[in-house]
Amino acid sequence: MSDEQKRFRQQILLQQIEFLLDTDDTQALAQLLKDKRKSDISEVVELLSNEQRRIIFDVMDKPTAAEVLEKVDEATRGQLFEMLTAGEIKTIISELDLDDAADLLAEFPRDKHDELLKSLEPADSLLIKKLMSYSEDSAGGIMDPVLISTSEDATVAEAVNKIRASEIDEDFYSVFVVDKNGKFLGDVRIRLLLTRPENTRINDLIDPDTIYVFADDDQERVRNVFRDNDLIVAPVLDKNQKLVGRITADRIIEVADEEAVEDLYTMAGTDPDELDNVSVFHAARIRMTWLLPCLIGTAITALVIMFFHGKFHFENLARVFTAAIAFVPMIAAISGNAGLQTSAIVVSGLATGHLAALKLSQVFNREVRIALVVALSCGIIGGLVCAFLLNYKTPENSVGAMRIVFAFATAMFSAIMVATTLGLFLPFLFRRIGIDPAISSGPLVTTANDSISVAIYMTLTLMLVH
Repeated sequence: MSDEQKRFRQQILLQQIEFLLDTDDTQALAQLLKDKRKSDISEVVELLSNEQRRIIFDVMDKPTAAEVLEKVDEATRGQLFEMLTAGEIKTIISELDLDDAADLLAEFPRDKHDELLKSLEPADSLLIKKLMSYSEDSAGGIMDPVLISTSEDATVAEAVNKIRASEIDEDFYSVFVVDKNGKFLGDVRIRLLLTRPENTRINDLIDPDTIYVFADDDQERVRNVFRDNDLIVAPVLDKNQKLVGRITADRIIEVADEEAVEDLYTMAGTDPDELDNVSVFHAARIRMTWLLPCLIGTAITALVIMFFHGKFHFENLARVFTAAIAFVPMIAAISGNAGLQTSAIVVSGLATGHLAALKLSQVFNREVRIALVVALSCGIIGGLVCAFLLNYKTPENSVGAMRIVFAFATAMFSAIMVATTLGLFLPFLFRRIGIDPAISSGPLVTTANDSISVAIYMTLTLMLVH
């Protein structure tokens, strides 16, 4: 189904819901929502007022309400949390899978989610607390703690009986095998349980090469493990090799989307946290935390220009400074974008775990050669543009103009090489010290690059025309 068809379907649903809300036909509204996709309902709920949402949640059955609450964006969910009663929230959370319930409870203030945890079944509360003890971006934070495991000494018949007796609502594709101490040994595919004699020992069917992840692994690494090995499910182990949960491919799809959005926001100089709240002041505050350092950075660039203005105040160099300053934006913009291209490639490679991006020497060899071609091309083309504009404006001073052109072309080449080097090394450096590499493509670094490129340009201009 195309995006256009999806939007059209949701638009029709929105019109139907608004009509039934206007006519107070709650019975028809309940029947309509019962037959619609939860993802479509959540999209529509985000567009409604709180009064309309209240009616929607009154007529929906609890499993549907739970799924809709999980799928709406964080800002809308925050408003729904304020609208729903504690009893309703408790009922809705009890309908969710434990990993999804843990994600929702993590959005509550600590005093509120402690109160909600106490109201749940003790066993569920204990598992949710355990999930919340992991970082939300780790394998433990995204895993499902409910799974089917059996001992290595069990038979196929015993394993099948255990599956039949389980109350897992989710699909599963294999049975995990543990020893008497709970340590993970491997898994057994469901097809083997269905095709082998009932008295066959599970120990004889174990796949010892089962790929697993650790609870403390970053979710980005887990995503790469799934992609590289075409996994549908992976067991999650603690540091003692004990089985603590499982992660399925549908959860990894969500993780991939979250990681992509997070990197995009970081590279743009903002933060996904601004979606937690509908307040424009909340979003503006988050954006200003990035923009204020940029403002300081641009002030440094202005100081660089003012510094060189003083250096040009002798003999007849004031006119040279005036002519040269006109090309500062071109130098800063081209070199900055060249560095951004390099850092975007490296950040993307690091995020996906691409082998080439993990080898600095290999990436350096490739990117430097590309940078040389780009820098040389931009230097020549920029020099020609500079020569044309200066000759058009000051044809009587061709000697001084050509010096500026040469300085400009050389500075363009040098600035692009410096920017590319920063774009190459900073993501690796940030990754090494535990900072998100995507920051190296953000406004802070590009602003710093502006100051460096302008300093290079003005220094070369001063040296060549003096």
